[in-house]
Amino acid sequence: MYYKRLIDKYLSEWTSRSVHKPILLRGARQVGKSTAVRHLGEQFESYVEINLEREPQYKTAFLPDLNVHRIISEISALAQKRIEPGRTLLFIDEIQECPEAIMSLRFFKEDMPSLHVMAAGSLLEFALTELPTFGVGRIHSVFMYPMTFDEFLLANGESLLLEARNAASPSAPLPVALHEKLIALLRTYILVGGMPECVAQWVATHDYLACQEIQDDILVSYEDDFPKYRKRVDTTLLRHTLRSAAEQATRKFVYAQVGDYKTAEVKRALDLLILAGLLIPVTHTSANGLPLGSGADTSYRKIIPLDCALTLRL
Repeated sequence: MYYKRLIDKYLSEWTSRSVHKPILLRGARQVGKSTAVRHLGEQFESYVEINLEREPQYKTAFLPDLNVHRIISEISALAQKRIEPGRTLLFIDEIQECPEAIMSLRFFKEDMPSLHVMAAGSLLEFALTELPTFGVGRIHSVFMYPMTFDEFLLANGESLLLEARNAASPSAPLPVALHEKLIALLRTYILVGGMPECVAQWVATHDYLACQEIQDDILVSYEDDFPKYRKRVDTTLLRHTLRSAAEQATRKFVYAQVGDYKTAEVKRALDLLILAGLLIPVTHTSANGLPLGSGADTSYRKIIPLDCALTLRL
């Protein structure tokens, strides 16, 4: 079952624009990127999805050159589906597996502007930093995150409660009974988190332990990706940094608490985890527009894990 996401409205509006750049969906694994695109594909007469990690044969279409007409012709032949501008949504998943595929996106706007093209991938930030050029102004990046509390409420069939909350104001506050129900659901959301698979499990079973098992699997899959980050960074350090970030969440991040590592090493590991989308930095400011300690001490940054539920499990 598909649970409504806030990004759905934006993507639907994108499909109806007379001029639409290819969209590059960016975000960590398992936040629902591919599912959202497949849901969007239902609006089209035809939908073609290729996965460059699971189906590496499609990489060959991008290797000779970046002629999009030839690329589309070869993908159509391999997929045995006709790709037609204005009628087809083409989705290139796990695009980070082929740098040439990423570079080809910028030519779709110029050479085939009426074709709807979307791409997504994990660890895309690493792939983008290694490209000699990227389609500035010709590709639209959209960032996707775990489900928000509002999306959690919708998944649990609480649309009327959400409407009542949105209609509340200082002069007409939410009734006590509805407020208490909202707080109880917020506590549940903090435990279940916003990963779509966890939310689906909760809706189906209301079993915290089943959700915890999924959270554990997600953490393992993230850590399994660590060798892909950089050969120069120790995977053990990445694990320690991720777990320390969870323990230090909402507080000033202190490099020394990670373990017996040099500050420069921890900072590099932290920056990679942020680049991968697993951690979100929150800069502590003095309310005058300047970060506290700016130019001197970046440890004033607070670090928020990707998903609040993963904080508890870490």
